[in-house]
Amino acid sequence: MSRPRRTIAGLVPALAAGLALAGCGGSGDTLTVYSAQHESLVRAMLEDFTEETGIELEFRDANDSELANQIVQEGDASPADVFLTENSPSIDVVDQAGLLAPVDDAASEQVGAPYRPSSGNWVGFAARSTVLAYNPGDVEEAELPASILDLAAPEWQGRVGIAAGGADFQAIVSAVLALQGEDSTREWLAGLERNAEVYASNTAVMKAVDESEVDVGVMYHYYWYRDQAEGGLVGDDARLHYFRNQDPGAFLSISGAGVLASSDQQEDAQRLVEFLTGPAAQERLADSSALEYAVGNGVASAGALPPLESLQAPAVDPGSLNAPLVTELMQDVGLL
Repeated sequence: MSRPRRTIAGLVPALAAGLALAGCGGSGDTLTVYSAQHESLVRAMLEDFTEETGIELEFRDANDSELANQIVQEGDASPADVFLTENSPSIDVVDQAGLLAPVDDAASEQVGAPYRPSSGNWVGFAARSTVLAYNPGDVEEAELPASILDLAAPEWQGRVGIAAGGADFQAIVSAVLALQGEDSTREWLAGLERNAEVYASNTAVMKAVDESEVDVGVMYHYYWYRDQAEGGLVGDDARLHYFRNQDPGAFLSISGAGVLASSDQQEDAQRLVEFLTGPAAQERLADSSALEYAVGNGVASAGALPPLESLQAPAVDPGSLNAPLVTELMQDVGLL
């Protein structure tokens, strides 16, 4: 099987001018929101925001790295008032560039400590669990590795699927880096470079497992749950394995919301973040077809999902994930 390698832009180098999302920011009662989360989910969570507050929203949608690069490139001149990410490493890049304002306590205290960084400059509003998809027709659950780190072992050569070029997989690698250190992460990635078939997306990984191209695949939980809700069109033969036990493979990726320090509408921008982490928006997330985890205090996620507390995720400060080093390590071993 061919193993296409796909190099993506890192989170620090500036984007080419053609990718710029230039334009004037909102004025008056309009906020400009740079959003990398799924458009349908963000719009659903913020459905009542304008009616409740009178504040209009102007969205600029792109992926995590594009928007993080854009904000860093724009600096204090960015028209963005609020930045929403799908995975936290991108918002960390903006935070480390000194471009975020501290999140008001009214917003940050609406979510648990694992879902906000120690910096206090952004806050989580959704979460996704790392899982291992497998086909029970090809491998029994008892044969599955005890740790995601075991996938680098020789017995898994040619049996693993990953979406190496995607922000999702790179966020998982950033958790391995935070928990295991640089040398161990490099060694693990080198093992994956030998063992893994590289696919374009999480959905493609799930399909490869379903069709017995590979025995297992690293992905986020919600791709499988969404597919099952739609009749199992892609992954009807695939099942999910949760590593638990604080393993790096039990990593929870946090979607972050932050207010740009350069925004001249600080109060309104903070209101949006408070709304996004509040009960109404969190319940909309839980009731949606997104099947991502709600992180608001006292809000239960969709009933189809294993409860958050049962996942036994490792303790990782979501503000400590080093995306630029992840890119460097993956390039060094040939995964990007």
